[in-house]
Amino acid sequence: MVEKENYQMAIDLLRCHLGLTVEEAREQLGIDSQDSIQKQVVDTQESIMSASRS
Repeated sequence: MVEKENYQMAIDLLRCHLGLTVEEAREQLGIDSQDSIQKQVVDTQESIMSASRS
């Protein structure tokens, strides 16, 4: 939710001025879907946990 609020203006500008779709605008800004972000968080946490066990 926070992500959406932070980037909504940039997304709207890209959509209006460049005619991009929401997904294209998100891609241009480097914003992944929430599922992808969650997966990255879990992967990072797993890496940290495995490194700390070594």
